[in-house]
Amino acid sequence: MDLSLSTRTVGDRTIVEVGGEIDVYTAPKLREQLVELVNDGSYHLVVDMEGVDFLDSTGLGVLVGGLKRVRAHEGSLRLVCNQERILKIFRITGLTKVFPIHPSVDEAVAATD
Repeated sequence: MDLSLSTRTVGDRTIVEVGGEIDVYTAPKLREQLVELVNDGSYHLVVDMEGVDFLDSTGLGVLVGGLKRVRAHEGSLRLVCNQERILKIFRITGLTKVFPIHPSVDEAVAATD
């Protein structure tokens, strides 16, 4: 399966809508998108993962790398996910302590954490 990406802006937040599988084959596409956004001055990102069917360790690494990039500019990276199978990956790896994870884009945009 392929990876679909689209972006939109809500206030000072850039929403990255991700669909499909984030794995060793597709993760570079997501990495490029996140790097490009940060290079263009978008430092407050919301990654909407509601359409993600699969996430592996390569995808997790890309998200952690994106978080490091935005934090270098005093920014933030929030995740939107309400799928138990994806949330379980974040819990098992301890990344729920690293990423703010919200059940909806609206909540992620409104959050101040």
